[in-house]
Amino acid sequence: MNKIILHMEGLVVFALCLWLYGHYHFSWILFFILLFAPDISMFGYLVNNKVGAVIYNIFHTYTVTILVVVFGMIFSAPTIMAIGLIWSAHIGMDRMFGYGLKYRTEFKDTHLNRV
Repeated sequence: MNKIILHMEGLVVFALCLWLYGHYHFSWILFFILLFAPDISMFGYLVNNKVGAVIYNIFHTYTVTILVVVFGMIFSAPTIMAIGLIWSAHIGMDRMFGYGLKYRTEFKDTHLNRV
């Protein structure tokens, strides 16, 4: 049951980000170009599992993305806000499909399950 709730939470975040993105009339081309950009953080695993997990988790936590969105709102920087929403949508999409924050043991060990 908990796993289903976490997947649903990801779906809700993804849907909310899509709605907000459309509401503010941001560029959909930018959205599709940047949607998978946070996955570049997987290259940290080329160093080792510990470094990879830390870098991946920094790029896949809502705390950072929410701060980016708020920064964009406070300073009237729509491009920054759009990037934060795209980034949050990426994380929501990952959670919706079962990809979670990584443990240091190996890439497939996440807080949601073993992928």
